[in-house]
Amino acid sequence: MTVDAAPADDFTHRTLVHTKKRVHRLGLALNYGIDAAGFDAAVDLGVNYVLYTPMRTGAVLPSLRAALKRDRERFVVAGGPSLGFFGGSVERGVDSVLRKLQTDYLDVCQLFWVGVGSSWREATAEALVRLKEKGKIVAAGISIHDRPRAAKLALEPRLDLLMLRYNAAHPGAEREIFPTFAERRPDCVAYTATSWRKLLSAPKGWEGRVPDAGDCYRFALSSPHVDVVLTGPASRAQFEANLAALGRGPLSADEQAWMREFGAKVHG
Repeated sequence: MTVDAAPADDFTHRTLVHTKKRVHRLGLALNYGIDAAGFDAAVDLGVNYVLYTPMRTGAVLPSLRAALKRDRERFVVAGGPSLGFFGGSVERGVDSVLRKLQTDYLDVCQLFWVGVGSSWREATAEALVRLKEKGKIVAAGISIHDRPRAAKLALEPRLDLLMLRYNAAHPGAEREIFPTFAERRPDCVAYTATSWRKLLSAPKGWEGRVPDAGDCYRFALSSPHVDVVLTGPASRAQFEANLAALGRGPLSADEQAWMREFGAKVHG
């Protein structure tokens, strides 16, 4: 019997190291206004990395539940407790999310905004280990702004995924975090690709071309260290435009230079 080889990674798809699932590299954050019809369209177009939070997701929740019931193994679902400062609150928060999604497990338990809305310490790290042992999560992840700390945590064996700010205006992860991936490689999700839309408007004195959202997503995905970039569309049309832009492929050398110059101007 011949076993078909797994599809190779390319610009739009990658197999995550720690969840061991192949994902579309444009991940969908559900809390920026996309409705059920928009979510269903995204799924039909191949998106399967989903970031779920309890806030501002009520309209899309029934469609997400239905998609997971149809084919749970297709999706990588990231989510977690609203606050995660203690081991018990992390475990209770995961149980709450599982009930809301009507699923048995999360692919990624996300501790949100470590250092602000949650804490990475022995109690929370061990809670994540217990959740793995119980089969309630596959991988442990955090989102974090503190780049020096993120670089240290990238080497933490109990941590599987980093969600980081990375865009043309804030490329500091290239210097402070990504070099540690040579020693240990967590999965990496980039967010704020448009720098909260600041990269979509010309700064004072700029007379050249202004990026569109698709250029911003292509910038993030052109890094070999980024597995997934999150998009938070408010509508189906926004999502489809962002997805279509990926068809242009990685940034060329000239586009890289232009995006970095523009990003530096935006950052000021």
